[in-house]
This record gives sequence, structure tokens and C-alpha cells, in this order.
Amino acid sequence: MLDDHGWDLGDDDLFEKAAEAGLAHEDYGQFLAHPHETLLEAAENRGFAWPYACRGGACANCAVAVFEGEMDTPGDHILPSTMLDSDIRLSCMGGPVSDEMKVVYNVKHLPGLDELRLPPYPFDKARMND
Repeated sequence: MLDDHGWDLGDDDLFEKAAEAGLAHEDYGQFLAHPHETLLEAAENRGFAWPYACRGGACANCAVAVFEGEMDTPGDHILPSTMLDSDIRLSCMGGPVSDEMKVVYNVKHLPGLDELRLPPYPFDKARMND
């Protein structure tokens, strides 16, 4: 999505650009996350179709870039510390700890994350397609 519009995660006005671009609700919008929901669960429970594969921190398919706010980050995951330092988190494991957050989802193609991806469907189906 970012590349489609010529945007970059480093753009200071990224969210303003997205707001003005007339994107579909599933590509730009807001939703409420309840206590004890991961960010991925909250997105799914509100009708968003975010990418994922393992739901256990063993891949980067569900990675998000956190721009504002904070999410908890359980310790048992595949992300290298350089990604955590860049505010990349796994939406399948972490939930918001701040009242409001701004995130960009579907960033699994970022350098350093691409090689941490898994096929985006259950392992049984992935094996049948080999």
C-alpha cells in the first residue's frame, strides 16, 4: 500500500496523507481494542483482514510499525532487537498498553522481516501445495 502511493514509513505526515487519500475503511481507519485482546485479534474482531500465519511469534507476517502509543511485547518471538528498536511489533502477540495508538499494518516486506515470513495459511494447506 505504501509503495502504491509513493509513501514511506519515514514520512512525518504519513497519517495525514492516508487520511486525505480516500482509502477504504479496511486500509485506513480506527477500531477499539478491548483489554486482553492482541492487536491482531482486535483488528479481526472489528472486521479487518490483517495478514498472519503462525499467531505465536514465530514469523513476521503480522508485523506492524508503531508510530504512536505503546504495545506490550512478550519475550518469546522471532523479531531481532533491531526491529524492536525501530518500533516494529508482532500484532499476534502484543496488545495496546496506551489509550491510543497509530500503527501501519502489513509491513512484513520491510528489510529484515521478509526472510521471517511463513506461508500465509495453515501449515497443513501449505504442505498440500508443495
